[in-house]
Amino acid sequence: MSPLYLTWLYVPGDRPDVVAKALRSTADVVLVDLEDAVAPDRKAYALDATAELLTDRPPLPVHVRVNALDGPLAEQEVRRLAPLPGLGALRLPKVDDRADLTRAIAWSGGASAPPLYALLESALGVEHAYDIASHPAVHGIALGEADLRADLGVTDGRGLAWVRGRTVVAARAAHLPPPPQSVYPDVRDAEGLARSCAEGRALGFSGRTAIHPRQLPVIEEAFRPTAAEVAAAREIVHAATTDAGALALPDGRFVDAAVVAGARRVLALAGRDGSRSGV
Repeated sequence: MSPLYLTWLYVPGDRPDVVAKALRSTADVVLVDLEDAVAPDRKAYALDATAELLTDRPPLPVHVRVNALDGPLAEQEVRRLAPLPGLGALRLPKVDDRADLTRAIAWSGGASAPPLYALLESALGVEHAYDIASHPAVHGIALGEADLRADLGVTDGRGLAWVRGRTVVAARAAHLPPPPQSVYPDVRDAEGLARSCAEGRALGFSGRTAIHPRQLPVIEEAFRPTAAEVAAAREIVHAATTDAGALALPDGRFVDAAVVAGARRVLALAGRDGSRSGV
């Protein structure tokens, strides 16, 4: 069963001091970024620093976003990082189709490749969402909305509504965890972040990537089940222990196996260890 992550914190790979702080944060996963957050003249240093970090197992899971797979840097990054004991997963940017995954897997050592997370950042990637998500090496998918907006010419978040739903459906159809939302860029706007998370949760997203530690408790709070949701889930799961197939709740509602499975996931999220996340 995949871990129930809700928060992923991006940090630049060329800032070991910032990475060290992130590893003491409340994030579920630290995302070390070798791509957009690192200037071209700092790429080599970022790779060296990240490789040094991953020679041992860090206190939190560490995923690394490498550079574009069709560029000059990704192959060296993947080959160097994939065998390291501290690497939790590789986050692959701009995945357009399975050929991109095949390339990364070959660089990673084939059958011994680490878990892969695919970012869909183009119209072509979205069109191939299920094909990408259903690859056995892929453990999760997500949208890279900044590049996707540019590719589609979208100027408003409403223009991504269908794309977001498509990504949620592809992940579910491939038996992957629900995708996390893309980053919210204004780190000072906690209220806007909370509203955006509520919208994403209603669409079927679970959790979110962050670019600053102050965003983490807002995201955690937004995606954890409410007391009412937990009570309803307990009622459904309790009823399922006494009846098989479709069953009736005391209020007359009928629920089936899919609803029971959803209720169990609510209870699993509610039972997450809140000691690090301050909840």
